[in-house]
Amino acid sequence: MRWAFVNGGPARLLVAGLGGLLAACSGGGDSNDRLVDYQRELARRLDLAPPTPAAPDNIGAFPGPRERLVVIPETREGLLNVFALRECHITTLVAERNSTLGRVAPASQVWRYELTLWQRLSDCLESKVPERLADADRERLERLTRTKTEQLPRAAWNGLFGSEEWAGSFSRVSAPLPADALAPPEAQLAALAYLQALTDLPAQTDSAANDVPPPDPEALEGHLRALNERPYTAELLRTLVLATQRLEEASALAERALARHDGCLTPALEEAEHDEWLAQWLEALSGAAQAWLAGLEPLFGSLDSPPDAVSAYHREWLSRESAAAPLPAFEAARDHHQALRSTLAERCR
Repeated sequence: MRWAFVNGGPARLLVAGLGGLLAACSGGGDSNDRLVDYQRELARRLDLAPPTPAAPDNIGAFPGPRERLVVIPETREGLLNVFALRECHITTLVAERNSTLGRVAPASQVWRYELTLWQRLSDCLESKVPERLADADRERLERLTRTKTEQLPRAAWNGLFGSEEWAGSFSRVSAPLPADALAPPEAQLAALAYLQALTDLPAQTDSAANDVPPPDPEALEGHLRALNERPYTAELLRTLVLATQRLEEASALAERALARHDGCLTPALEEAEHDEWLAQWLEALSGAAQAWLAGLEPLFGSLDSPPDAVSAYHREWLSRESAAAPLPAFEAARDHHQALRSTLAERCR
């Protein structure tokens, strides 16, 4: 990434990767304070009054519970019919689901139930049990397995998007990321990978051949709790919105300097600490955002027809292509500011 703002010509900053960038940004401090400091230093060097930093807008509200869920037709089977499949070890499971507590179970537990039921039905169908069943019961086992396999992507969607922990990771009651902690916590990276694998479980029919063990549904609550401990997604979005606002304010300074005849009024335009910090920090923020939003993509795209409210939220706040979404808007503001600095450097050689 090039930051040009020196008397002797453009200065090129070479970066090796996100890890090195994050290490280079370890000076600490609040992100907003550091960005405002950069604005003030830039204003001093341009002999202009510093801008009055405006409060950035908050991120959008995550859709409500009913707007996030999809309809799944209820599967009804009589008690005797379920008992006939007792060798599939589903009778106790179905009874627990139909109990008073089972009917009010949180979304994550319902997801676990659907996964466990599907696994037991699938395993049973592949075993020797069907050979011992009456024709009607064998057909019922095949139909139930087929139905639950077809419903599982929607059950996984409701299990994830219906959970309070998942919704909490998009909470508007959050602050921007600390300046020296842009990367997601390791526990959240592990949670995201786990949720992706669990959502893809029905399609992983060749996991045994590849020696890849399937994710353990019993670990679901632990990973959801890890996401709930800190709303990283919301913090990342708030940071992108904040950085865009501060870059636009800094760009207005550069535009004012270019508009006057004495654009090089200040003689000392040597490279400053704020320049190097900002260049590396912006690159690290972009890398962290690209990686994290790419990790969210499979979860938001797990259904061919997700709820309209969720699609709209994804497009407006999590998209890596939509120009108005936080990440593309931030990168556009960064590139524009970089171009203005390059223009100033060319003029002030």
